[in-house]
Amino acid sequence: MGKILITASHYEELCKGAKQLLEESGHELIINKSDMPYYTYEQIAQVIGDVDGAIIGLDDWTEEIYKIAPKLKVIAKFGVGTDNIDKIKAREYGIKVINAPGQNSNAVAELTVGLMIGVLRGLIPLHKKMENGEWVRRVGYEIKGKTIGLLGFGAIARLVAEKLMNFGAEVIASDLYPDAELASRCNVTMVSQKEVMTKSDLVSIHIPATGETHHLFDDAAFRMMKKGAYLINCARGSIIDTGALCRALKDGRIAGAALDAFEAEPLMKDAEILKCGNVICTPHTGAETYEAYTNVSMCTAQGVIDVLEGREPQFCTNR
Repeated sequence: MGKILITASHYEELCKGAKQLLEESGHELIINKSDMPYYTYEQIAQVIGDVDGAIIGLDDWTEEIYKIAPKLKVIAKFGVGTDNIDKIKAREYGIKVINAPGQNSNAVAELTVGLMIGVLRGLIPLHKKMENGEWVRRVGYEIKGKTIGLLGFGAIARLVAEKLMNFGAEVIASDLYPDAELASRCNVTMVSQKEVMTKSDLVSIHIPATGETHHLFDDAAFRMMKKGAYLINCARGSIIDTGALCRALKDGRIAGAALDAFEAEPLMKDAEILKCGNVICTPHTGAETYEAYTNVSMCTAQGVIDVLEGREPQFCTNR
């Protein structure tokens, strides 16, 4: 029935059910064979003229692509965040942009809590000492008794809060559209964004990348944070001014950070952030679990099929 470009990675290996669903619906698939979850503009341009739908990773989709994609009807983000897609222009070209909210939330939430423990206990510095043959123990901190601030209280943040309920921490959160009843069920107190940043021993970012949130964590924000606090970011790299974070770490204004997203990806091996001491950096891997691949791939495949068969998709972001 149509041709589907898939730039998300590991599709043949980890998304067999979704691949079968698309092929049984009569679609021909152009599948990314690399380990990197994106195509360059040049790679997209080579095939996009004959493509009806796309299931994409981290590549940028702009009007430059839409102009040369006369058949394109749907772009499905393999995940949740659609900041790499110009949704307004897509709508002008009659292209629906869909995503898979909630399908990888647990994976990201689990990594978030894992990074909290890792940075509080200094696991990376300890491991490096062991690699050098040093048996040097380190006194770290527990989650119990800490104030953990969630910047944003969407699906992932709520799962983080639920997982923290048995840790004995005080959890506070801010959100543009606070739901006090939902927060209460998760033992979370809704506060202002400023209070999250000033009162938390550990701040975890769960907001989208927008013009308003770009470099939200700048020098002024780090000065505002509690001295000795920690920062976790499994959201979007552009929310943090990386230079400001490096300065805050080196000056001791904050005690550590754990990052799964960066302003420029992939992160270069000589990046300054990697030299800042108690920092954990992971390669945008929050959603990289077998379970999440299954959930996201089935959701996006069904959404693409729905659009191409003339039905309204469940998760459209640019109606």
